[in-house]
Amino acid sequence: MILTSILDNDFYKFTMQHGVVKLFPKARARYTFINRGKHSFPPGFAEALRAAVNDMARLQLTAEEKEFLQITCPYLDPTYLDFLQGYRYNPSEVHIAQHGEELEVHADGYWYRTILWEVPLMSLICELYYQLTGQQRVSDAEVTRITREKIEKYKQMGITIADFGTRRRHSLAVHQLVVKALRQYGEGCFIGTSNVHLAMRNGVKPVGTHAHEWFMFHAAKYGFKMANMLGLENWVHVYRGDLGIALSDTYTSAVFFEQFDKKFAKLFDGVRHDSGDPILFAEQTIAHYISKGVNPLSKTIIFSDGLNYDKVAHIADYCRGKIGMSFGIGTNFTNDVGLTALNIVIKMYEALPEDAPRWTPVVKLSDVSGKYTGDEKMIELAKEMLAI
Repeated sequence: MILTSILDNDFYKFTMQHGVVKLFPKARARYTFINRGKHSFPPGFAEALRAAVNDMARLQLTAEEKEFLQITCPYLDPTYLDFLQGYRYNPSEVHIAQHGEELEVHADGYWYRTILWEVPLMSLICELYYQLTGQQRVSDAEVTRITREKIEKYKQMGITIADFGTRRRHSLAVHQLVVKALRQYGEGCFIGTSNVHLAMRNGVKPVGTHAHEWFMFHAAKYGFKMANMLGLENWVHVYRGDLGIALSDTYTSAVFFEQFDKKFAKLFDGVRHDSGDPILFAEQTIAHYISKGVNPLSKTIIFSDGLNYDKVAHIADYCRGKIGMSFGIGTNFTNDVGLTALNIVIKMYEALPEDAPRWTPVVKLSDVSGKYTGDEKMIELAKEMLAI
C-alpha cells in the first residue's frame, strides 16, 4: 500500500466532510482530474493507479487516530468521529482510464463520501508518476538539508509558516522528511501541517478550514449571488467561530468582499489568498477591514498561492505593521527534490443538491482568469450574474 493512514489527507477535507454530514447528507458530487501541465503518463499508469486506489479500501480510522482528533479538534462532533471510524473508501466511486499518454480520472457519489478522494488521488498520481517514469530524486539527507535551509531563512524573517504540500508532493516518504525537518528546525516559525496523519506522527497542529468546493456547491444549491454569503453562514452554523479563516476567491475576491460584511469581518479571524496579485489582495483586504471599522492588525491573511522564499519576502515586507499574516507553502516544500513538479488538480465539476431534479455544473472563478475551472457556459453565466 502506498497510503497507510486514512488521515493522510488535508485537514480541510475532514472539516468540510463534517459540515456536509451535518447539513447536506443527501447531496451528490462529481470530480474530475485536470492535467494543467499537459504531462505524459507512461504505459500501464492507469492500472497502477487502479491498484493503489483499490488498496485504499483497507484504510480505516484507528483508535489512536480517533483519540488524536478528539483531543486536537474538539469542534468535531463525537457523532462525526464515530462516522469517520466506520468510513471506508469505496474504489467503485473512482473511474480511471488511460488513452495513450492521457490520464482520465473521475469520482462520483454522495458528497459526504467523495469529498475525501481529491487529495489522496492527487498524491497517488504524483508518487506513481515518479515511480513509473524512473525519475530519481535527491537523497533523504539532501531533502532534510533543503528543508532546514528554507525554514531557517523563514525564521529570520519573523513570520509563521505551515505545510500545505500533500496534493502535489513527491511522495509520502519525502513529505514525512519535510515535516520532520520543519518541526526540528522551525521552532517559533513552523506552526503546523495540513496533513492530519503527519501532524499526528510529528506532534504538530493540523491546520486548515475550507476549500473552493464548499462555495461551489453552495452556488449549485442557492445560486451564484448567495454562494459566498450562505457558504459563510453555514460554516459559522457548524463551527460557531472555530476554524475562522474564510477563502476569498471562488468567484473573485472583489465579489467576496461585497458580501463579507461587518458581521463576517468581525467574526472570522481572517481570509485566505489563493490566486492573483498578493499585494493587491492585501491592499484590498486592509481597506475592507478599515471600511468596516475593524483593525486590520487584529486579523490575518493566510497566503497560499504557489509560494517560495522570494514571494514570501515580498509579501511580508508589504504586510508587516499593516495586517497579520501567515503562509501556507505546498509544492515548494514537498516536491523540491531535483525533479519537475506536476501541475495537476482535481476539481468538483457537478453537484446534485438534495432533492434537485438534475445535476448542476459548478465553476470556480479565481482572481486569475486562466485558473477558471468548469463548464464554459456556466462560467459565462456566473460572470454575467456577478458582474465580473
